Amino acid sequence: MNRKQVRQILKDTDFVHTSGTAEELRVAEYLKEQCIRLGAKAELEAFPVDMAEVKAASLTFRTADGKEKSLPCKGYKLCGSGTVEAPFVYLPNTDPASLSQIRGKIVLLDSGVGIFTYQDLMEGGAVGIITYDGNVHYADRDIDQKELRAVVAKGKKTLAVNINAKDAFALVKSAPISVKIQVEQTEFAGESHNVVAELPGESDEWIVMSAHMDTTPLSHGSYDNMTGCLGLLCTLDALKGKKHHYGVRFVFCGSEERGLLGSHAYVDAHADELEKIVLNVNLDMIGTYMGRFIACVSAEEALVQFVRYYACLKGWGIAARQGVYSSDSTPFADKGVPALSFARLAGSNQATIHNRYDTPALLSDEQILKDSAFIAAFTETMADAVRCPVKREIPEKVKTDLDNYLGRKRKEN
Repeated sequence: MNRKQVRQILKDTDFVHTSGTAEELRVAEYLKEQCIRLGAKAELEAFPVDMAEVKAASLTFRTADGKEKSLPCKGYKLCGSGTVEAPFVYLPNTDPASLSQIRGKIVLLDSGVGIFTYQDLMEGGAVGIITYDGNVHYADRDIDQKELRAVVAKGKKTLAVNINAKDAFALVKSAPISVKIQVEQTEFAGESHNVVAELPGESDEWIVMSAHMDTTPLSHGSYDNMTGCLGLLCTLDALKGKKHHYGVRFVFCGSEERGLLGSHAYVDAHADELEKIVLNVNLDMIGTYMGRFIACVSAEEALVQFVRYYACLKGWGIAARQGVYSSDSTPFADKGVPALSFARLAGSNQATIHNRYDTPALLSDEQILKDSAFIAAFTETMADAVRCPVKREIPEKVKTDLDNYLGRKRKEN
């Protein structure tokens, strides 16, 4: 692939395409055709996702002088419908002393709504949740569309809304005595898709490459993560027409931004094939003008060292560590498949994600091709191995990290 082709793909996918929407399917079909054009067999694999349409949401508050004011908000998808009015509390911490203040109140969080945070809020008696995002210094007043994930709610829904950071500041400053939030929505079953393409090898075993193709509701997802998809396409282009010992499968995952739903669906649907996967190589964000190249290895420490040595042989700067990366490598590792993620991570003051500023303007076509060339060379080295040297076992430290990340165990302080 060349710079012109890279820029064209970025242009063709330069729009919001969130999980389960017609726009996500449009991108899936587009990537499928790109794989076929490059000479690979490709198909779509559908999987179910929970969907919702928020019809109305509001947030009003009453100050000590009796005045009632309102703030723009967006209701959380899948949090249910209804109205709740209660005293207000700002909760910057979730330690026991802070949680003792929340019974019967609507809470404003500085954080998102994770599994254990939500569990603590419900056990503490909170009756509603407000979150915020954005930046008080940004010119925009965007509000992201959040959702109460099923894995978080565990069947217990509570009304929640999201607001802009500027309004969160104003809300706390006004010291309201009560807050009312209202959400109306329709919830329904939907469908998302993975795109699966492959280059068969001489053996019946595979290296699986993955990258997610969906976006968050405010983002065009050029950096996060059409660049990862481009890395897969560039690798496919570099490896096609050659015979490798291991086959290479390319999985463009849907619905990653909602909790790695596409990669979870893939490993579940292909459970009987997982023993034939010797390695997962995941790509999530490459190709920025600035930023450091990293590898996060969810496998034995020896692979961390090999990645470092390989990068040194190639004259390629890298920061490699063992751990769990917040991307589609995680479900593979959780099923016992050695996995690693590559990324080029720019500072948030250089290339932000999950907002309106994630566009092709952040990206260097030349750097996308350079990053992809390193990734393709590494993958080809592993595909040409007489025997994949990576042990098929997940170290206990990584298993603990997986338990923490996936919400099975609370992380120890």
